Amino acid sequence: MISLSRSSLNARRISYLALLSAACVVGRLSFTFLPNVQPMTAILLFLSLFLSLPEALLVMAISLVVTNLFVGFGIWTLGQFLSYLGILLVFSALARLPLVHKHLWLQGILAGAMGFLYGFLYSIFNYFLYGMSVFWPYWLQGLPFDALHAGGNLVFYLLLYPVFQTLFHRFFVKH
Repeated sequence: MISLSRSSLNARRISYLALLSAACVVGRLSFTFLPNVQPMTAILLFLSLFLSLPEALLVMAISLVVTNLFVGFGIWTLGQFLSYLGILLVFSALARLPLVHKHLWLQGILAGAMGFLYGFLYSIFNYFLYGMSVFWPYWLQGLPFDALHAGGNLVFYLLLYPVFQTLFHRFFVKH
């Protein structure tokens, strides 16, 4: 892992966050043919790990609004926002534990687990939104899709980690 300075937002940092938002949008839209498989979650996890949680949340909000303008925008966008907020908070906290921080494979497993946590949080949102009488059958029905999200997160996290580590190091570490 690398240590990055947390400088204030400047033009370079804002431009970089805009490009990461665009990468999330393109990544999500490019994989719409595979349900719940897209690199957006991995990119957001990298942001929370390498930069800051507020910057990850900013990119997440921009990416969700833009992609949902293409794939469908509705009340479920709030559920997506809250679910991403939950996984980014959990991942950000757990990835800073010394054992997880030092081992890429543990981070990958954690990234995969975030796919299941996202589905669970999203199911809670829908449970209350639609006033369902039972939660567990609804959540259990979604587990295959959560597994796809988890598998995609794991693969994208491990594949993209070296790229994002290099990019963050190159643009944000003071030499």
